[in-house]
Amino acid sequence: MRYILGAIFIFDISGFEFRGFVHFSPPNCPFCPLIMTLIEQVKELHAEGLYSNLKILASMLLTMSDHSTDMFPPMCKYQLQAYFADSLYETLEYKRAEAMYRKALQQRKAASKNNRAKTSSSTPPQQWQPSEVDLKYRIYQCHMHLKENRDAMSILESVPAKQRTAKVNMALGKLYQKAGMERSAVSCFKEVLRQCPLSLEAILCLLALGVKVAEVAGMTMAGVQGLQNSEWLSSWIKGHAYITTKDYSRAINTFNTLDKKTLLRDNLEVLGALGDSFYKANDYKNAVAKFERIHMLDPYLLKGMDLYASLLAKENKADELQQLGTALFQVSDRQPEPWITLGYHCACVKRHTRAIYFAAKAYQLNQESVQALLLKGSTLQQIEKTQEAILHYREVMRMVPDRLESYEGLVECYLSNGRNREAVSVALNACKTLGYTPSTLTLYASVLMEDPVSQDKAKSTLDRALSIKPDYLKAVTMKVKILQIKQKYEEAIELLRSQLVNQSLCVLHQLLGDCLSAVSDYQEALDQYSIALSIDPTDQKSLEGLQRIEKNGNNLEANQDEDVDAMEDEEEAELLGSDAEAQWSDQEQWYGVQ
Repeated sequence: MRYILGAIFIFDISGFEFRGFVHFSPPNCPFCPLIMTLIEQVKELHAEGLYSNLKILASMLLTMSDHSTDMFPPMCKYQLQAYFADSLYETLEYKRAEAMYRKALQQRKAASKNNRAKTSSSTPPQQWQPSEVDLKYRIYQCHMHLKENRDAMSILESVPAKQRTAKVNMALGKLYQKAGMERSAVSCFKEVLRQCPLSLEAILCLLALGVKVAEVAGMTMAGVQGLQNSEWLSSWIKGHAYITTKDYSRAINTFNTLDKKTLLRDNLEVLGALGDSFYKANDYKNAVAKFERIHMLDPYLLKGMDLYASLLAKENKADELQQLGTALFQVSDRQPEPWITLGYHCACVKRHTRAIYFAAKAYQLNQESVQALLLKGSTLQQIEKTQEAILHYREVMRMVPDRLESYEGLVECYLSNGRNREAVSVALNACKTLGYTPSTLTLYASVLMEDPVSQDKAKSTLDRALSIKPDYLKAVTMKVKILQIKQKYEEAIELLRSQLVNQSLCVLHQLLGDCLSAVSDYQEALDQYSIALSIDPTDQKSLEGLQRIEKNGNNLEANQDEDVDAMEDEEEAELLGSDAEAQWSDQEQWYGVQ
């Protein structure tokens, strides 16, 4: 069965075979109804998500239209190109999709310029669907998948400001923010909030860019007036504002209230913000508890699990990391979190090459993954590739200046290379950027204590840190080490005993054992090492302390045995001497009598 399509070629439907062109002028209508039937079929495939089928059909129809420019009216060809580009995009052919979207744009522009509406369709090109803005947004998506940020920004900027939709402004704002164009980013995010007052990510972006919380809250609350159950919104905004201003104690209190006293109990977003606040406040124990709760509530959630993995790695929990990584890989292997988790597991069990590979894979999947860079940097540092580690830590500082781990890693790398001046500069920069917190003050003290001249200043810096947070473990252990260097063991013992009242930790018992051993209190030192090993049987320093005491005890017993033997020899010699004298005296007396 044959039909004449567009009056220009013969098409056999039964065999889907092209038979050639004919010259025929259709009466009355500008194109054959069968053309519309084909376009409707293309639309149906697109609507049903049958993109692999659509890709084949659209490719063939476009090839036919290339051989006969009058086969499809301009609007139909434009739609066919757009649908074909969509099918390429959905089947992950981003470069081909981007090229086809641009062809569709050119088709639209040519139709607008030539104003062929009279000969093709009653619909003017300005009303064709998809719109020009949607087409440019899809081109932006292709560039983002291809990691071509500059081209992505350029195509969005070509959309006139008055025609930009909320999603265009949101995407453009993120690109501006990433490029450091903060004023332009703020304008875009404000426009998003004006159009959609409950765009919560836009709120977070504005707060991160330094916009005052009162202004952000005013724009949001004005747009949601009269909405029921919206009282949580102001608290949520305040909580995130506290995070951006590094007031973590208030942020924790705010999110705790949302979790316990509102309808948002067990909400993953609130718990995630709470865990992040604990983490940035260096309260790792509570941070782990929150992320563990999140994972229990939703085992399929990947967001934040990379940070959870880093916290488990700090506690050297290799088995839990392996279990978590296995569970996350069952969710997806196209996101960085599962790879980062297994990377931390490998780092814990000293499989450094594998850890570096997993970190690189995670970064390849998402080049905004800060945790992937930190994992790779710390692993490179462990295998003494400090120069490469420094590059990774610097990149983290560029991306997110508020991550303490990047400053700590840089300081350790510089100190290991003898670059103390650079280490001091980084530590001071951390204090200025993150504030004079217990963690930054302790980092600064760690640099000062490397120089014997500045150890007193390091001790006073640690005292300042402990005045803010009396149980901050890093500051406690560092101060004890300074006291040990200065041989002020009694002061160190007093500090450790006061800390052990509230936190019985392996490292504190081990340090107390060292100090007690230094003042020759071996029995209590032995007890402290034993307690430390009961907490962590693999603690090497406690094992070494026990061995030293046992060795000293053996040497003491040996010396005591030698002293006893010497005393016995002396006594025996004295007895022999006294017997000889008695014998000679008896002989003399006998001869005298004779």
